[in-house]
Amino acid sequence: MMYTILKHSHAGLRWIVLLIFIATLLLLFKQAFGNDRKTGKPKTFSLLTMIGLHIQLLIGLILYFISPKVVFAATSMKDSLLRFYLVEHVSMMVIAIGLVTYGYVALAKKTEVHSAGRKQFYYYLAAFVLMLFAIPWPFRELGGTWF
Repeated sequence: MMYTILKHSHAGLRWIVLLIFIATLLLLFKQAFGNDRKTGKPKTFSLLTMIGLHIQLLIGLILYFISPKVVFAATSMKDSLLRFYLVEHVSMMVIAIGLVTYGYVALAKKTEVHSAGRKQFYYYLAAFVLMLFAIPWPFRELGGTWF
């Protein structure tokens, strides 16, 4: 019961986080490469993205230890599905969340909006691409669900 609730929460919250992440990337792009010198909206959306990702991380870590898809055995590395959930998914997501967190902290410490916004945009873009590869999409035959 708890596994099902957490699994659906993790899968459903993914869409909210991805939408906020896309909005954040657009705002950061506008700030970094446009004439927009305001930091209010991008900073707020960056914070929302970071909070959403950290919530996903907490739910994901709980799922990591209770999921039947994560098998802690030597033979797991030979099976692409088991390896994905045991190593690849969690590693790429932790790296992506680390990039987002570092990008947010880097912006908070800078006074020059353009250079900090550009740096944050690149960190967030790298994290976003990494996350797209790490998500178990249903069309990738990794047992993922839409919700």
